[in-house]
Amino acid sequence: MRIRVRGWRWRRNPLRRRSDIVEAWTLLVVGVLLSVVAPLAGVAAGLHAHDRARTLAATQRAERHQVRAVVIGDTPERLSAVESEREHPYRAEVRWTEPGKGVRTAWARVPAGTRAGESVSVWFDSRGRNVAPPPDDAAVWQHTITVGLTAAGCTATVVFLCHAVERRIALRHRLAEWEREWARTGPRWTQPRT
Repeated sequence: MRIRVRGWRWRRNPLRRRSDIVEAWTLLVVGVLLSVVAPLAGVAAGLHAHDRARTLAATQRAERHQVRAVVIGDTPERLSAVESEREHPYRAEVRWTEPGKGVRTAWARVPAGTRAGESVSVWFDSRGRNVAPPPDDAAVWQHTITVGLTAAGCTATVVFLCHAVERRIALRHRLAEWEREWARTGPRWTQPRT
């Protein structure tokens, strides 16, 4: 039957070693780092990522414009895996009327299943290139949460790795301490009794 004594590393007793005290303090520091520092690192990284993503989204909204265009020509062709997006994996020739510039035609990404003659929404940048739509608020928050959770997880991983290294070093010191104690005590135990 095992009896677990809580807090034995903190109490004074003749069996407590210096390595036990170091391990107790290390556990306390690891607990504080995991419960306070890791979440704060996640929140700080998330807030920083949110500001940057929001700024990028606002910049892209200012640079890009959406037009309603009509698909012309043949059936849209499938883009390669590198070029495609999940929402718009096909490319087709589209036509739209732009105020002051007249009728324009360009190749643009369109949703799957689009047929010639259908109206689609496409996005263009200031140079007239077809681009993805700017991120909306949901995408910004998704990026924020992902970065925050990743930062908190990475911080916790570093804390656990440092704790594992410390435990290995403490074990090595503890074994060396036991060897020294046994070298001092062992001869008294192993001498033949006369």
